[in-house]
Amino acid sequence: MEIELLEKENTPENVIEHCKAVYRKAMKIAANFDNVDEDLIRKGALLHDIGRSKTHGITHAVVGAQIAESYEYPEDVVNIIERHIGAGITAEEAVKLGLPEKSYVPQTLEEKIVAHADNLISGTREVDVDFVIEKWQRTIEDSDDNIERLKKLDDELIKAFEE
Repeated sequence: MEIELLEKENTPENVIEHCKAVYRKAMKIAANFDNVDEDLIRKGALLHDIGRSKTHGITHAVVGAQIAESYEYPEDVVNIIERHIGAGITAEEAVKLGLPEKSYVPQTLEEKIVAHADNLISGTREVDVDFVIEKWQRTIEDSDDNIERLKKLDDELIKAFEE
């Protein structure tokens, strides 16, 4: 269903493959938890970049949320799409980036899992958190707060379960 929707919205093939990889990574992370809605994660992960069918800018998350709403997806799926960028964007950062002023920081476990799975997939390849930190240091101005949120997500979702 979600793949068909991505295709219907003319999402580029490389983005669809990325969404599938994020879904696989999200399910690996979700396996660490007993209290997680796997169907919600599947929908959110597969649709997280549907906004890239219209734009590849930072607004793709907001556009994607609007597309999901237009297909009457429930709020929990829409929130995953809207809050998946990086380790989240605060209301203050959103204004600087030209997004509507509100928090885009993942709140629920499912939102955090999809956002972090997206962080840990580059194209279709799995990467580690150090790769992401180095990338963000090169590409995000004043990246310290973003990196702190990234490390916190990684601690909560990955490191807490490593032996």
